[in-house]
Order: sequence, then structure tokens, then C-alpha cells
Amino acid sequence: MKKSLLVALLLGFVIYIQAQDRKLNIIAIGAHPDDCDSKFGGTAAMFAQMGHNVKFVALTNGDAGHQSQGGGALGKRRRAESQEAGRRLGITYDVLDNHDGELLPSLDVRLQVIRKIREWDADIVLGLRPNDYHPDHRNAGKVVIDASYMVIVPNVAPDTPPLEKNPLFLYMQDHFQKPYPHQPDIVVAIDDAIEKKIDGLDAHESQMYEWLPWTRGAVDQVPQGKEARRAWLAENTKRSNKNVSSERLEQLKKWYGDAKAATVQYTEAFEIAEYGLQPKEEDIRALFPMLKKP
Repeated sequence: MKKSLLVALLLGFVIYIQAQDRKLNIIAIGAHPDDCDSKFGGTAAMFAQMGHNVKFVALTNGDAGHQSQGGGALGKRRRAESQEAGRRLGITYDVLDNHDGELLPSLDVRLQVIRKIREWDADIVLGLRPNDYHPDHRNAGKVVIDASYMVIVPNVAPDTPPLEKNPLFLYMQDHFQKPYPHQPDIVVAIDDAIEKKIDGLDAHESQMYEWLPWTRGAVDQVPQGKEARRAWLAENTKRSNKNVSSERLEQLKKWYGDAKAATVQYTEAFEIAEYGLQPKEEDIRALFPMLKKP
């Protein structure tokens, strides 16, 4: 074998090994502390366990999300809850100092998002769809999409180096039907991470056991004691993540094969946004290494 051919083969092998070992950078952006946990917590925990880098960003500090607390004290409490959730999931958690209930898709917030995506050197960016019951959620979804092209534009937020290529932008799951239902383009089986997801949600005590039950008129259903509350949360979380629709089942079969799909209990689903990287199947498998070929 000629020396030049041998060198070329060795170089190709090294590049292949480096590609296999490369750590992915994933950033999920919600409106409030706990948004990303409920929609992406299981998959995030799986990425983290595989050694990849995951960051959650809350665009507001959550300082209005409670029935009897508010302001700076509540914002401080929710930031501490987020840090504990991040510790449990094995991820980084950033909470920005914008007021809850007042989020707008302004230029200032868009620049905050652009900088966060660039600083994380993101391969995958997850956001909310811009149709939701909560105006903060709608505006958080819009501002992420507004940033999706600008992250590669050098003269926008020039204090932060632009990305060399546009990441994959995804919409996290929701149940809203208009103008169209969430499309489950990528469905991840989270059976192995469902307990981790519950642990992350459990850290958001002000929300899981106080505020959200209050908004549903169900405070009296929340048990007393940490173990009993965690069991109650686990039951509710598993129920909400167990809804494997026919569309999700077809995607599970695509990504995992019929035999594995038939055994999956819990899932998280993601819709590919119309902006950013438009991936081929091999791109998705590279970016979601937990998807196992049948």
C-alpha cells in the first residue's frame, strides 16, 4: 500500500472516531422555570447520561407564578428550584431576569436568546410552539424562531461570535390543536429516564405541589410529606407521558423498529421547525444517539 493512501486512510479513521466521540450541545428554551422540564426532561436526562451537554433556559424568573407569593422572593425561590432540578437531571440551568407574565418577543429578548444559543455552540435548539394558552409561552416560542436565522449573522449581536452553521430547531411537545396539532417528527422512548424526569419536576416544589394544583382547583389532592407527594407526582407524570398516539407509534416504529415500539410506555415528541437545519434521517440519528436502529 502506498504511503499516501495509508496516511489518507488513517486520517479518515481518526476523523471518524472524533465524530463518534464528539459531545453534542443541546439548549432548550422555555418561558418559565419548569417549562423545559415537563416537555423535555426525560430526553435531556438521557443526553446528559450519555455525556452530552444540555442547558435549560427560562426566559423569565417566574416571579408571578404563585397564588400567595410573588416578586423577588418567589423569583429567588424558583431560581433555586431550577438549580436543584438541573443538578438532578445532570444539566445546566439558566434563569433570566425578565418578569413573569410580561415577556414580549422584543429585540432585547431576541438578542438574549441569540447570545445564549451562540455561547452554548448549540447543535440542537428546542423551543415552544408560538400557539399556547399562556402569552409568555407564545412569545417565548416566537422569539426562539425569530433567532433561528440570526444566530449565523455576524452583524447581529456582534459581541458574541456567530455560529458557523444553523442548528436543528425543534418544537417541544404540546396538546394544542389550532392552527394544527403538534407534529411528532422525532419520538424518543424515555422509559429508562422517566424516574429522572420525575425527580427533576419534583425539585420545582412551588409549581408541582402549590401553584399548578391551585390553578386546577386541586390543592386538596396534593398529599402531605415528601415521599407521598413525589409518588403523587410520579403517577400524574407517567399518565401524561404514556399517551402513545397512533402518530407517535408510527414514529417509534420508524426510529426503533416494531418490536421495540411495542414495548415503549413513555415518550417525548419533537417537531422539526421550518427554519434552521432541515435534517435527513442520518442527521437525526447522529443528533439523537439514543434512537436505536432496529
